[in-house]
Amino acid sequence: MRILVLADIRFPLERANGVQTAETCHALARRGHDVTLVVRPDTAGTPRDPLVYYGLVPLPELHIHQVRVPRRVSLRRAVYVWHAVRMAASLAAHDRIFTRDLVVARLLLGSQGLVRAPVVYESHGFSPSVSAELPLLVSTATHPSPSKLARLTRREQYVWRHAAGYVTITEGLRREMEARFGRRQSVSVIPDGTHVAADAAVAEGFHRPPVVGYAGHLYPWKGVDVLLDALSRLDGLTGLVIGGLSNEPDLGRVKAMADRLAPGRVVFAGAVAPGDVAGRLKAADILVLPNPATRISSAYTSPLKLFEYMASGRPIVASDLPALREVLRHEQNALLVEPGNASALADAIRRLVTEPGLATSLAASALRDVRRYTWDARAERLDALLTSLPAGALATGGTE
Repeated sequence: MRILVLADIRFPLERANGVQTAETCHALARRGHDVTLVVRPDTAGTPRDPLVYYGLVPLPELHIHQVRVPRRVSLRRAVYVWHAVRMAASLAAHDRIFTRDLVVARLLLGSQGLVRAPVVYESHGFSPSVSAELPLLVSTATHPSPSKLARLTRREQYVWRHAAGYVTITEGLRREMEARFGRRQSVSVIPDGTHVAADAAVAEGFHRPPVVGYAGHLYPWKGVDVLLDALSRLDGLTGLVIGGLSNEPDLGRVKAMADRLAPGRVVFAGAVAPGDVAGRLKAADILVLPNPATRISSAYTSPLKLFEYMASGRPIVASDLPALREVLRHEQNALLVEPGNASALADAIRRLVTEPGLATSLAASALRDVRRYTWDARAERLDALLTSLPAGALATGGTE
């Protein structure tokens, strides 16, 4: 099958969007599909090889097409979208079109017969809710106007009703979309994934002093602040924070907080290439996913670090949120604690340090469970959806 994947991102991209896009395309190509990924060029001074950056081997079935866009930020989006629609309209070039870009999906589906190949959209959240909540979570985000929220809602409804296939990354998001817009055919819940090393095993014993690790961005809604508060309550433990971009204010904010709450006890490893994350996690004994309770965390998140943690052979402490409970089970493959409660987080970490048998049991269960969440397993589920769609398929449903 020839699959056209449209992603309006610079590539490679350090964020989870870039990692997930690269890994999904590579896994589909490993299944023998001919995959063309359409992105924008890297903006680094010396352009990076995307496959090298993501730690992936070249495949003859995977093609990366870079759309040359203007320097002017205001024009980049329009030029990319124009190229995307033009490529999608070439029926002889592909059998399926796949995107997680709501605007691109809406344009393709409303092209009045110009695009014939089935369009499959992957949702990572109900965009009006994400847009409304983001300014409370990220300092650089702006508050959306009522007209923007209404426009986003119309787009979501149209794509839900007209996409040939639809993917959500959590069951909670699928239920929300059905509650808003009604049931539809050809919808699949497909979480994110990770790589599991052939020799992956549960770590034996803890470092002295034990190390509590976190990997990911440092925005307040990710919960690093809660982790640092918990560390201040745990004498004799150290912290390891992997991630954080030097050009964003959160790194300085979190470092200042660490100096205040746990002076000299937190190591900041900085941002690392995606292929290096697994190796850096080995320096930790306990891994923490401390998201506070936000709409995004509760219903829309399928964190890459969750699956990386599970594959590491380390015990996990995570916030007790619905989206995370789709994968994690309290006292079976993780300890779940009240979101945003630093005292509860500290108690769970302390429990793992004092009960090594429990720590080993949780880590072993997580390592067994994560084999259902590899990138190859994700591609297999996507493959099933893509191949189930007849050529030129459209979803059943009403009009906008």
